[in-house]
Amino acid sequence: MRQYEPANIRNVALVGHGGAGKTMLAEALLFASGATTRMGKIEDGTAATDFEPEEHSHQISVQLGMAPIEWNGHKINLIDCPGYADFVGDVVSALRVADAVIFVVSAVDGVEVQHELIWDMVEDLGLPRFIVINKMDRERASYTNALQQLENSFGKKPFPLHLPVGEEQEFNGVVDLLKMECDGYDQKTPKGTKQELPSHLSAEIEEGRARLVEAAAEGDDSLLEKYLEEGELEEKEVATGMHAAVVSGAIAPVLVASATHLVGIDLLADEICALVPSPLERPPATGEGGERKPTPDEPLSAFVFKSVADPYVGKISLFRVFSGSLRPDQHAQNTTRGEDERLGQIFYLVGKEHVNAPEIVCGDIGAAAKLAHTHTGDTLADPKAPIVFPPVDLPNPVLSVAVAPKSRGDEDKLMAAIARLVEEDPVLQVERRAETHQTVMSGLGESHLGVVMERMKRKFGVEMQQLPLRIPYRETVRGKAAYESRYVKQSGGKGQYAVAHLRVEPQPEGEGYEFVNLIKGGAIPANFIPSIDKGVQGALVEGVLAGYPVVDVKVTVDDGKFHSVDSSDMAFQICASIGFKEAAKQAQLTLLEPWVDAEILVPDAMLGDIMGDINSKRGRVLGTEPDRRGYQLVRAQAPLAEMARYAIDLRSITGGRATFTLTPSHYEEVPQHLQQGIIDDAAKQKEEAAK
Repeated sequence: MRQYEPANIRNVALVGHGGAGKTMLAEALLFASGATTRMGKIEDGTAATDFEPEEHSHQISVQLGMAPIEWNGHKINLIDCPGYADFVGDVVSALRVADAVIFVVSAVDGVEVQHELIWDMVEDLGLPRFIVINKMDRERASYTNALQQLENSFGKKPFPLHLPVGEEQEFNGVVDLLKMECDGYDQKTPKGTKQELPSHLSAEIEEGRARLVEAAAEGDDSLLEKYLEEGELEEKEVATGMHAAVVSGAIAPVLVASATHLVGIDLLADEICALVPSPLERPPATGEGGERKPTPDEPLSAFVFKSVADPYVGKISLFRVFSGSLRPDQHAQNTTRGEDERLGQIFYLVGKEHVNAPEIVCGDIGAAAKLAHTHTGDTLADPKAPIVFPPVDLPNPVLSVAVAPKSRGDEDKLMAAIARLVEEDPVLQVERRAETHQTVMSGLGESHLGVVMERMKRKFGVEMQQLPLRIPYRETVRGKAAYESRYVKQSGGKGQYAVAHLRVEPQPEGEGYEFVNLIKGGAIPANFIPSIDKGVQGALVEGVLAGYPVVDVKVTVDDGKFHSVDSSDMAFQICASIGFKEAAKQAQLTLLEPWVDAEILVPDAMLGDIMGDINSKRGRVLGTEPDRRGYQLVRAQAPLAEMARYAIDLRSITGGRATFTLTPSHYEEVPQHLQQGIIDDAAKQKEEAAK
């Protein structure tokens, strides 16, 4: 692959709902450009960008894949993005380095959930976009229906640039309204042949051309003035105006294609080269330390948007150069971490294949292996002109599961493997929760976590098992009680002797534990008072009702007895632990459960369903307010126990159209009718752990 100037580079992300045909479209473009000699297939694992075994077994993309192609003097960096919500983190990463986005929409299924969600992301970023209505050859394919859905969902921005000649089995041609040409295809080669404009489409062509010229005129003030005066534009002026309209985001050209039958693929590549902005046309990249203009003359700056844990090569870092250039064996500063990096060999990724590169120029996307200090989201820059780009704003995990290695003794291997996978997939979060003594892995859904567990076994030889997720309940007292605790063992030899009178009472919420010493007259020597405190604190950690920590309690020791020989530090610790537990049982001991604040973004039509579901989960709806187009923001509070699998419930209720965030809020008392079940479950878990 030869070197290209920044003006001739195009960085494009392929996005859409799962099953729309993004990966096959990338395959078709690779084949049409001559980058591959045959079309790969998802089914048999030969697709270039779906090379992970998990992608073969699940028949879906689970991470972004690179597919650079060369076309008519241009290099097009295609970033094939996953289409399922569980893997949207890679979509967010890809959008960070793309200069335009191609939405792939099935002519059979039309606009689906992920199209709408990603459209809003792209709108917020202000990126230019195209729409390809794919699968025009399939049974029940309908260009008219798909276009209508696009306009209903996205307003006036979707703009027909191509018209199909035929549908389903009869789809064999494309009318280009920009060039006013018709290409016919034999469904065997990706190159179309010029034909007469079809007469049966003359009305649609005339209407579409008029709208296109008008849109082109509106893309440039000088062209608009000419159009209003003369009513027409020259061919070159129409192309210039269309390019400006696409770059500004005013319109999203709609194209048609069949990836599997190679219809319209060459025209798509032509339009990418003609209408997608080059890196030189994009705004400067800004960060801490200033900005970098997208030119080769600026100091080096590059952003690492993805890491891949390769079991053979090691960690591979994918980056885009925003200014300057990178060469093999070059030193750069990781300005995010303040470390020097030597890049060694640099290369392009074509699926899983490495193509060595003599240089990665401004605007291009490349990769390097075994960077010692660099992770996803880091900036590499010229040490003489440092800059730090902001990290990728990745989505927060929405589903957590408890995990443990299947084989005893693999705990260290598990944590080492998890650390490697978190580098590859920073959306993944793993923590050891001291309150529940569990390792908890959090991600974007069941499929996401399932794939992580499969990778763990394949790449690092660690097989995991899923365990029931324990809720971090707490215990407290609502009343007052006293108990005289005796720990006496005197049956020959040195014995154990400790007597302590303890009073237990509640503290205000959030005040924690307080220990008060009211011993007078030396009933218990001063050196044993800390032992009593220590014994009580041990009992607090162990819990009384169900083994959960006891909080917000005041313990007073006001009397006791000791033995000059048999009393000891340990005797008073044990005595205090027993005494606290017995007193707590008499002081209206109760369970507390964590509550969370929930913010749920839901379509207007589903608002009632969401509010009803929150109420059914013992939650409270605090309020609603309009958010973006057709959506409401619901603010609510609910017990964590009811919301632990809310990602699954919400996806079921809304078909994946709603999103949410949960943040810890406070603790409330568990309703009495639920407490015994929690206590019984805790006892059962303790018995199983003891086996």
